[in-house]
Amino acid sequence: MPATFDALKRVIPGSAPMAPATGTAPLDIPIPDVTDLGSSIHTLDRVHTDITESGPGAALRTARSAAADFRREFAATGTPAHVSTHDLVTLPYPTKFGLWRAPASPVPFLFITNRMVVIRWLDSDGTPRTLLWEPSDVELDSNTPYFATLRDATPGAVQNQIVREHTTVQQALAREGIRQEDVDYLAFDHLHTQDVRRLIGTTTPQADISPEAPVPAAFPNARLVVQRAELLAMRDLHPMQRPWYQPETFVDLDPERLLLIDGDRLLGPGVAIVRTPGHATGNQTLVLNTGTGIWAMSENVVATECLTPEHSTIPGVAGWARKWGQEVVINANTIESTATQYDFCVLEKTLVDRAQADGRFLQFFPTSELTPSVFGPGTRPTFEHRGLRHDA
Repeated sequence: MPATFDALKRVIPGSAPMAPATGTAPLDIPIPDVTDLGSSIHTLDRVHTDITESGPGAALRTARSAAADFRREFAATGTPAHVSTHDLVTLPYPTKFGLWRAPASPVPFLFITNRMVVIRWLDSDGTPRTLLWEPSDVELDSNTPYFATLRDATPGAVQNQIVREHTTVQQALAREGIRQEDVDYLAFDHLHTQDVRRLIGTTTPQADISPEAPVPAAFPNARLVVQRAELLAMRDLHPMQRPWYQPETFVDLDPERLLLIDGDRLLGPGVAIVRTPGHATGNQTLVLNTGTGIWAMSENVVATECLTPEHSTIPGVAGWARKWGQEVVINANTIESTATQYDFCVLEKTLVDRAQADGRFLQFFPTSELTPSVFGPGTRPTFEHRGLRHDA
């Protein structure tokens, strides 16, 4: 174990250069028309208006009041029939991104567990619906430029000890008794790392995974719910964005399988997707109402204590937040719009209820949650949700 830790310390983020982009021409990623999914939510619109017209400082105040208004409205919509989380993979993530400037630990990596969330509800006409939130293809997602560079710089023996795959999306669904053809929607908080070709299929053969025929869809009736702004950004990525995306894998997707939204949407009783830009263009948050109250899920922070850092026992976090008067510790890998991300973290923390197990922390469940590891000393979370289950 010490030898593994020593090897891990030598893999410094950014130490191996990535290959430059091969060209500057925009990619022909399909951008279908925006779809009227569920019903519109306009309560939070004024936050986005303030960001554009008055700046992030004014928007921060608005985020608190608008989130409180939406919280009351959303709680009255009811609850979904089912919510469950499923661990997919635990892997290293740069400490300087996950805890930004706050941690005292010198270790280059902390560890996060990426989870899929299964949500089921009944439409107003009684039609059952199923949404998979974060149904990551772990194998193909590892080809993301940043992580591929990291992988290539890490000895195989070390990789085998620090990356743990728990289950696949298909295996998790089978355990829940859900058929893949019964899934209606797939969604991610943002499209960093994602390669969705095997999830929704392609229109043409793919040299790397299906050279003879188009890739068949694992979920033949599902559509990918994504903010229009993010697909537009992926067509012509900025150099700061490029390490975290695989835009080339989106070129041959079937436009009919893309369900674009442009705003905040109520999908069903106690199920909503709201815009939370900043961490990524088109970032969105899943909001759920359950038997324990309201939850929010995104990757804006890597641990719920990052929304109440004054209660964190991770070395450096509480002191940093107190010194600089900052009430959240953001997950900052691209830093596309740091102040805006901060504002929407505050919106998220205002939306949710307190955790029943420890009221110092909130029912914010990071889709990739900080996880204890012997390879990440000094980054052990004070509190973990680990799982969520709700059945109406």
